[in-house]
Amino acid sequence: MSMLSKLRCITVDVTGTLIAYKGQLGDYYCMAAKSVGLPCPDYKRMHEGFKLAYKDMASTYPCFGHAAKMPNVVWWKTCVRDSFVRAGYEYDEETFEKIFRRIYASFGSSAPYSIFPDSQPFLRWVREQGLKVGIVSNAEYRYQDVILPALSLNKGSEWDFGVFSGIEGIEKPDPRIYELALERAGNIAPEETLHIGDSMRKDYLPAKSVGMHALILDRFKTPDAKEWRQSGAIVLPDLMAVKDLLTSENSTC
Repeated sequence: MSMLSKLRCITVDVTGTLIAYKGQLGDYYCMAAKSVGLPCPDYKRMHEGFKLAYKDMASTYPCFGHAAKMPNVVWWKTCVRDSFVRAGYEYDEETFEKIFRRIYASFGSSAPYSIFPDSQPFLRWVREQGLKVGIVSNAEYRYQDVILPALSLNKGSEWDFGVFSGIEGIEKPDPRIYELALERAGNIAPEETLHIGDSMRKDYLPAKSVGMHALILDRFKTPDAKEWRQSGAIVLPDLMAVKDLLTSENSTC
């Protein structure tokens, strides 16, 4: 008996699983600076500055400011401003406002992302088998409302329900986000659900902790994959390999 026949629902992560970033963060910050006649910020300094600023904002105002009722645009404006400051760039308010609006618009569109070629076919195939498909992502509302649809990943044709941290106020690796996904699926039992993601800490372990099946996608051949396999996780290169696993006899996750 194939594993597919034992499932009623599959949940999937987004970034690194269904879509990926195009280019570098510095590309978009450079374009924004050039749009107001300023030179490009240094890519390395900008990348490091953003990492520190994002980590600080995620710690102080988790889930994109959900609990603090902070508007999404304010959360990102604070993060972007701090990114520039940490990278050694400070602009007057008028200049920063123009730069930020360009950056915010870019990352609220499909421009910085590309969809993996197997994502849409796999999700449609799963739904054709009669299973529900859920999105479980540490992302803000624009992923659900703008970015995924712009990448032809639409609710109703590729997925049935979504659980997004910026909307729900819960984020991975908190197991409650997976419990919410099971509830959103129609109170489907965890043993009838498979979660697919690209992180051992955020995807595999918390999904398993609530009783779900789980596996990890290693699309970029990370060195950590060897350790993941040694710990007992199933690690596959893409979603077509997942399809093969699900339809093979006596498969398990």
